[in-house]
Amino acid sequence: MLEILRGNLVSAPRLGALDVAERGYLVLEDGVIRGVFDKLPAQYAVAPVTDYGDALILQSFADMHLHAPQYPMLGMGMDLPLLDWLNTYAFPTEAQFADPDYARVVYRALAEDLIANGTTRVCMFSSLHTEATWVLMEELERSGVTGYVGKVNMDRNGAPGSLQESTDESVRETIRWLEGCRFDRVKPILTPRFTPSCSDELMAALGRLAAERGLYVQSHLSENVREMEWVRQLHPDCRRYWETYDKFGLWKDHTVMAHCVHSDEVERRAMHRAGVAAVHCPASNVNICSGVCPVRRMLREGVWVTLGSDIAGGDQLPMYQVITAAIRASKDRHIMDNGSTEFLTVEEAYYLGTTSGHRYFGAGEGFAAGDRLHAIVVDDSNFPRSGRPLSVTERFERALYLMGAKNIVAVWSDGRCVVKKR
Repeated sequence: MLEILRGNLVSAPRLGALDVAERGYLVLEDGVIRGVFDKLPAQYAVAPVTDYGDALILQSFADMHLHAPQYPMLGMGMDLPLLDWLNTYAFPTEAQFADPDYARVVYRALAEDLIANGTTRVCMFSSLHTEATWVLMEELERSGVTGYVGKVNMDRNGAPGSLQESTDESVRETIRWLEGCRFDRVKPILTPRFTPSCSDELMAALGRLAAERGLYVQSHLSENVREMEWVRQLHPDCRRYWETYDKFGLWKDHTVMAHCVHSDEVERRAMHRAGVAAVHCPASNVNICSGVCPVRRMLREGVWVTLGSDIAGGDQLPMYQVITAAIRASKDRHIMDNGSTEFLTVEEAYYLGTTSGHRYFGAGEGFAAGDRLHAIVVDDSNFPRSGRPLSVTERFERALYLMGAKNIVAVWSDGRCVVKKR
């Protein structure tokens, strides 16, 4: 079925560039993009049109790193460094997800919050609980969020008795979880929490599963100086953090590594060479005092950089807030480097929070023909009035800084309109 959306279309076809079609037309066929046009081609003249008037039609967001069971503790423990924060807040909170009924309540609210704020694709950590992870995947799919979810693996350095598995249990439950994943739009991803929480035996077993079943992998990398020193103590044979994943077959194309704040040139080169995606989590890195990621340097070296909210180390779930946080963090880096590195522009940060993340799921650049539509419609009519008419590009910038869920009047995910307020 043909369907046409009309409005002010803005997408990011490449880093630093925008495609703008003012009062343009986006043609869909069965949810698949056929093209974006300034003027409607004659062959589509009889197709039904959903006219969003003067609203902005933007790409939806991809959140490439967040911890679903930490949603109840958003904004808590922000004065603690990473390892203290994990033990004081994160681990006790995640232990509560042994109760699937509790998980249902929390995960339904999280899924609704994500989709209402225009996040349609995720790469997400669950807890170590199998049933709760299925609940999370089900609630995401119900709401219209697509992507990857991982049952967390951790057989050491957790909270014994409440948030730590035995090695055998972790492997067994991971296999049981994988066998029970029968969802259409939310798929499994292997998730060793981070090197300190997984024994060599567990990491080796996960590496075998990744190879045997063709599964992607997500974890953490070089987030915090204390964490990195801990990793060196646990793996004295590895000169750098990334090697602790590589030696078990977990460092490969489409591996997702969150943070990478302190990844040196050698580690960054290994990421580029392997096709590993780095997830910059600006709010979390500042909140937990991990550092300011050298994003510009990564981009120049060809590293695949995406963005993540990293709730609840990050206190901002909406990805438009994460995008603007990334801009601010890059300006901090610019200042720290005495102006020698350029900060991220609005267009660049938008690309990282949309197209760069969507690529992980097989999408093209911007509103690419052949992709299933992932988009949001933003009504900016209640923003402060300007003393002059604004261009679509200026309105787009204001939308990233000023919008809230109330401004998002429609959300399209995987070719379906899953939120419709008018």
